[in-house]
Amino acid sequence: MNSAHLHLVLNHFPIIIPIIGILILIAGFFLKSEILKKTAFGLFILGALFTLPAFGTGEDAEDIVENLPGIEEEYIEAHEEVAETFAYLSYGLGILSIIGFWASWKEKSFANYLSIAVLLFALVVLYFGKETGTTGGEIRHPEIREGFVVE
Repeated sequence: MNSAHLHLVLNHFPIIIPIIGILILIAGFFLKSEILKKTAFGLFILGALFTLPAFGTGEDAEDIVENLPGIEEEYIEAHEEVAETFAYLSYGLGILSIIGFWASWKEKSFANYLSIAVLLFALVVLYFGKETGTTGGEIRHPEIREGFVVE
């Protein structure tokens, strides 16, 4: 397995895990369940941890694919830019979730407000995750690029 393959295997986790975390966190609010909220925090932390190797394998994957036929540098660069933003936001979500987990565990008075902040921040992270996935897909899939026309 080369770096490009490893990147393709790993890059889905930092996007999919927070989606599940958001759903569980919303369920935690509706069911008034601290266990579900803590589970969501754990998933956000796991998503941030998966971001490390996904982001870390990106440069080596670029070195492999940038000279392949049909690959345009502009799509790689667009993906790289949004992926960097997504990675930092994902790390921030992980750190915020550690604090949220602690506040929930210690039954702090602000724990619920922090849970709301985590949810809102997770939605921002999810947007950048979607952008990262889309720009990554556009590198090898011209059919998903804006303005694609079937000839």
